[in-house]
Amino acid sequence: MSCGAVADCVGFGRREGVTTIQRPFIAAFVLAALLAPLSAWAQVTSVKDGIIGAWAFVSVVSQTDDGTRGEPFGATPKGTIIFTPDGHFSLFQSAAQLPRLAANDRARATPEEAMTVVRDSIAYYGTYTVNEAAREIALTIVGSTYTNLMGATPQRRIITTLTTTELAFSNPRTPSGMTLHTVWRRATPQ
Repeated sequence: MSCGAVADCVGFGRREGVTTIQRPFIAAFVLAALLAPLSAWAQVTSVKDGIIGAWAFVSVVSQTDDGTRGEPFGATPKGTIIFTPDGHFSLFQSAAQLPRLAANDRARATPEEAMTVVRDSIAYYGTYTVNEAAREIALTIVGSTYTNLMGATPQRRIITTLTTTELAFSNPRTPSGMTLHTVWRRATPQ
């Protein structure tokens, strides 16, 4: 590319002896100006401050040591995770469809209904701490529908994405020996 004038190389053009800014240059400038606040938010907001609030469950992908991948709650899961400013959290995750219990009584679920609910959903709550330098959340589980999680060493979640609208983290080792990659979107009022 040959530049007849320096202005031609930096997004300026000439029209009847007047230097004008060309449209692509303006578009790039406007886009950069609009994205700058988001980029600045991501750089200056701490993990602790960034995760506070309610998040809607988008997806989770499991991966075993041999590379096998799956979607434990299916392609369209449901759920939420809530982080409070004082260090508490609550999580619920499930497949899009859980069975309605025929007896309309949790104490009288059929073995098949109970197995499906246990296999296709989980809920737990407790406290959390944040390691800002490592971008990790440590969850101490106080109560759970899967009681094997309670009282154990805090579970690590490694943050892979944190923006104003998206939270993604990896659970590097579940009790079943797989890694989970979970994506959340900032919950909006209904």
